[in-house]
Amino acid sequence: MAGLTVIIPVYNEEGAVEDAVRPLIPFAEKNDWRIIVVNDGSTDKTGEILARIPGIKIITHPGNKGYGHSLKTGIVNAETPLIAFYDADGQHNPHDLGRLVENFGEYDMLVGERGKDSHRDRLRKPGKWLLSKAANFLTNRKIPDLNSGLRVIKREIILHLLHVMPDGFSFSTTSTVAFMNLGLNVGYHPITVSKRVGKSSVKPLKHGSNALLSIIRLILLFNPLRVFIPVSLFLFAAGTIYEIVYGLSGRSGEVRLIPGALFILLTAIVILFLGL
Repeated sequence: MAGLTVIIPVYNEEGAVEDAVRPLIPFAEKNDWRIIVVNDGSTDKTGEILARIPGIKIITHPGNKGYGHSLKTGIVNAETPLIAFYDADGQHNPHDLGRLVENFGEYDMLVGERGKDSHRDRLRKPGKWLLSKAANFLTNRKIPDLNSGLRVIKREIILHLLHVMPDGFSFSTTSTVAFMNLGLNVGYHPITVSKRVGKSSVKPLKHGSNALLSIIRLILLFNPLRVFIPVSLFLFAAGTIYEIVYGLSGRSGEVRLIPGALFILLTAIVILFLGL
């Protein structure tokens, strides 16, 4: 279990950060873990609270740069083979992190899968369901938990993917899709998540749409035909049906090439070649 750095991004979590970080310290001392807390430009008393917690490395952003950017900062400054993402809002249990590390084995990424007894925000449930379905289709794989914030990753691999990772909350989602599209070993292990302390800064509509755009962007980078071929086939079928209905059903019995059908068929071909 040695050789792990726990990265904790923090932004205005004065009510939860101490209770979230302090329980990790005995685990770090026992298992030779390192803890990096990235204070992402907090404007409350988060910085003061962190300063009195021993055994952690604190990196402070002068302004708020985003959840994903904070993780990038932690990844770059870590020096261990494995890194772990851990939220500062009181949702996670150090014992769950320990079990992830113990079961890491030959995985490149092991994600904490939130069980039925975990707390879930009902307002975000429809958006997460839609996002999960989109990710399942685009990756051609069933993803048990798309955006869990608790995960253990090989640092060397994620370090080479930072240029395609977003600075916002969709970092977790994007990293999952990227690892799967590269054929890396991604596994899941059950965890239990508690209700967060305080108010979340996640905006479902804004951050959900950003996550979906990030997934599509990654697919276009790693597996573009997964997007372009269905669109091309749909347009080709639509153009063919259009031609059959309006071009071959003339009263005089003559075959006519309908300009609209030709335009749709040519568009299908262009889209296919864009994908190639």
